Amino acid sequence: MSGIPRLSHLLETSVYVRDLDRAQAFYQDVFGFELFLRDERMAGLAIPGASILLLFLRGASNAPTPTDGGGDIPAHDGGGSVHLCFAIPLGELAAWEAHLDAKAITAESRITWPRGGVSLYVRDPDDSLVELATPGLWPSW
Repeated sequence: MSGIPRLSHLLETSVYVRDLDRAQAFYQDVFGFELFLRDERMAGLAIPGASILLLFLRGASNAPTPTDGGGDIPAHDGGGSVHLCFAIPLGELAAWEAHLDAKAITAESRITWPRGGVSLYVRDPDDSLVELATPGLWPSW
């Protein structure tokens, strides 16, 4: 891998949604993510641990978006069900199961992995698959 400049971590990920208000409410209500940016085409939510979840209204970024920084954000869009995974501490699994139950969110699946990690899978309002995973899922987690 020599010659490849280093990366620090995944900074942001995007989900493209049909109803921005509904998606924002889901991620704030269920996960407690803090809203730090909102306009007619997107919402930016802070995920603990220095990551960002960007919710984009489907079709609202099909053209470049001008910025105050002297350039445009290139056009992008996506559709369909996607998968994203949030890391949770091992000791919080039962609390997450209870929290989801209290929100009337049924886990679609629960898997115990060979390394000992456990994953809970739920769906967001746009049918994207949201995973909550304890340590033991991957060599790095």
